[in-house]
Amino acid sequence: MKNFIKSFRLTLVFCVFFSVCYILVLWIFAQFAGPNSGNAEVVELNGKVVGAANVGQSFTEDIYFWGRPSCAGDGYDATSSAGSNKGPTNAEYLAEVEARIDTFLKHHPYLSRKEVPAEMVTASGSGLDPDITPDCAYVQVQRVAKARGMSEETVKAIVDKAVEKPFMGIFGTEKVNVLKLNAALEKAK
Repeated sequence: MKNFIKSFRLTLVFCVFFSVCYILVLWIFAQFAGPNSGNAEVVELNGKVVGAANVGQSFTEDIYFWGRPSCAGDGYDATSSAGSNKGPTNAEYLAEVEARIDTFLKHHPYLSRKEVPAEMVTASGSGLDPDITPDCAYVQVQRVAKARGMSEETVKAIVDKAVEKPFMGIFGTEKVNVLKLNAALEKAK
């Protein structure tokens, strides 16, 4: 019985430590050392918050750059963040990808099927990826410029400014946050 009481006390101590103290320490650390004091980075446009930069959003109009497709819930649903879990030989998955390729080509008639970036027709693991590669952004420049009545050079310059370099120059890859890019486009009107 003595061992049981000791074990029970130790279990309670660890439960309190890991469910309260540890999380509190991480939260305090994030407040001082984390970006944006540990809070989501919000994107504002004309003084109004339009979204969080760390969560992907759906853009389907030609005047905007598009992010990766989402399989999270009904699309970009943060409450059900997940990929589709369908493998590359799954017939349903292949049909979805083919449909996405067809849609992408419909809006980008200047591309051949081989030039469609894979990440623009396949969902990310979380389904909430806010970033695309610079190549995916550059592929869309012509469509966005035409839809907005802007020159391709102007739109490309906005993309160039939106490219984020790897952390410390070596960790990660170059990326473009789609929400920030679209907000920059709106500001450039």
